[in-house]
Amino acid sequence: MKILILGGTAEARQLANRLVATGHDVITSLAGRTQDPILPEGGLRMGPFGGIPGLCAYLRAAQIDRLVDATHPYAGLISINAVAAATATGIPLVRYMRPAWVPAPGQTWVHVDAVQEAAAVLPAGADVLLTTGHTGLDTFLDRDDCHIHVRVIERPDLPLPDHAELIVSRPPYTVDGEMALMRRHGITHVVSKNSGGAQTAAKLEAAQNMGVTVIMIGRPVYGPALEVASVDAAIAALNGAATES
Repeated sequence: MKILILGGTAEARQLANRLVATGHDVITSLAGRTQDPILPEGGLRMGPFGGIPGLCAYLRAAQIDRLVDATHPYAGLISINAVAAATATGIPLVRYMRPAWVPAPGQTWVHVDAVQEAAAVLPAGADVLLTTGHTGLDTFLDRDDCHIHVRVIERPDLPLPDHAELIVSRPPYTVDGEMALMRRHGITHVVSKNSGGAQTAAKLEAAQNMGVTVIMIGRPVYGPALEVASVDAAIAALNGAATES
């Protein structure tokens, strides 16, 4: 079976490696935003497709049998395009969506729907650990009445103003390490997307232990797909789709 994985996550890499090991012809597509990414087994495609028409054309030309969306929960446009392309081509789509984080017992998060809302609810004078990546960064940097600690895997293109500090680091993180960081910088608020997964969850337990407020940005809603919450379930779904066809 020839499978195209829209990747960029650790789970996409794990899925590709396991599918290749069982004899499937797998191509992983990466957006190309991350320099020196850890590459999966199998074929590799880098860069955008050119919207829905481009993705449809690629699926047909490459004779793809199954499409897997294993991108980040906040990947946005590519996940929307995957639904449209699967519908247009008739190729079955499996979406891997890691389970969302939920507050621990006794913990209360400030839930918001968008980056703009998250930036707006920050109180003046807040010391913020911002863990939302590059998208929407300028919205938070506009809050010059706060001190913004921007944690990213790779340095952003835009220069940071005086009230912002850059922290370049790569997960996984530990609770002890996150608590030490929050203590060192006097963090009062953590802003996060609800990405789920274990690699960056430590900040949430650390925030609870330190009495730090968590502002959680909700996930976007995508179109219909066979959605699974584990690599095992994705493999089972792909095998089931193959059996049914």
